[in-house]
Amino acid sequence: MITPYDPRNARPKILIVLHQEHSSPGRVGQELVKRGFGLDIRKPRFGDSLPESMDRHAGAVIFGGPMSANDPDPFVQKEIDWIGVPLKEQKPFLGICLGAQMMVKQLGGSVTGHKDELVEIGYYPLRPTERGKCMMDWPQKVYQWHREGFDLPSDAELLATSPTYQNQAIRVGPNAYGIQFHPELTHQMMVKWTTKGAPRMALPGAQQRRDHFAGRFIYDAAVKKWLDRFLDLWIGTANAPAQHTTLKAAE
Repeated sequence: MITPYDPRNARPKILIVLHQEHSSPGRVGQELVKRGFGLDIRKPRFGDSLPESMDRHAGAVIFGGPMSANDPDPFVQKEIDWIGVPLKEQKPFLGICLGAQMMVKQLGGSVTGHKDELVEIGYYPLRPTERGKCMMDWPQKVYQWHREGFDLPSDAELLATSPTYQNQAIRVGPNAYGIQFHPELTHQMMVKWTTKGAPRMALPGAQQRRDHFAGRFIYDAAVKKWLDRFLDLWIGTANAPAQHTTLKAAE
């Protein structure tokens, strides 16, 4: 006999969407688990389905990957279309790098490369807007790994910017966010990315491998502090979910 699903008796789950066979949700996943959530990891690229509603999930995170939000692969369009589910239901949603670009595509925006073909691979400056400053403190520099950026849809609010790729963090409605940078990065992930992705460090604007690790030593503590505060605002804990009606108030 199948027991009917009862959210009162289940550990609240966060839907985690990853794009490579051995991808990890990294620090974001670790921190969500510490907050009492379970992780429902799915990889649509490899045939996993996505839920028709968010009834059984407290929130969702779509992570990055080497592909483009403009790629014709069916799973890419499937994920872009699916983002309409948490947006419509106003369930907490976070898009990181590719995930943010997918959200922008869902909202009718565009994803393009830099006009001078510059990339951001390494640590780069981040500047909060006035709205962003009201919400939380932001790190001086953040870790990036991308060669495309997104524009600002009419429904989105810009929270942080940078010189090379202007739109770095956006909010849509009370609880959907897109960020271009990678707060999920662990030391192990940096080792893997800078090893397997070493050829990309020859692209214009990219930093050399040694600078990635030097930057982490300097800036990672502030990134971790930012992530803790962001998760407080975005999702809260399993026992004390964030109250999104208060997000617009100045901190």
